[in-house]
Amino acid sequence: MVKIKLKLLERGIEVPQYKTEHSSGMDISSSKDIVIKKGEFVAVPTGIAVEIPPGFELQVRPRSGLAFKHGIGILNAPGTIDADYRGEIKVILFNFSSEDYYVKKGDRIAQLVISKVYKAEIEEAEDLSDTGRGEGGFGHTGY
Repeated sequence: MVKIKLKLLERGIEVPQYKTEHSSGMDISSSKDIVIKKGEFVAVPTGIAVEIPPGFELQVRPRSGLAFKHGIGILNAPGTIDADYRGEIKVILFNFSSEDYYVKKGDRIAQLVISKVYKAEIEEAEDLSDTGRGEGGFGHTGY
């Protein structure tokens, strides 16, 4: 279990929570009524700020119900909240549908997943090892 400090920036904001025993993500809600016009995106405020322990991040991920039922996703999914960020969490929602979407204060708009962060040490090299794939890129398997 990882402890995250949470600061409510407004009254009446719901604290993110796991909805089922084995949920990996905590649902997070909008703190404002907002309209997302078809084909547009909006940074939706949540009214919370967090303190994440060093060595961890919070990933902001889409809610499958919003995507399936309404065509609403997260533009930069997954978004990252770094351990040194102390500002308000905002979720960049995109309306992929052909109709405007109305977000109401208190609507669950995304989920937060805590993840361990591993730092990489970059080592420059003249050559890289050979593999069966080689330089095969997008669609190299035929799909």
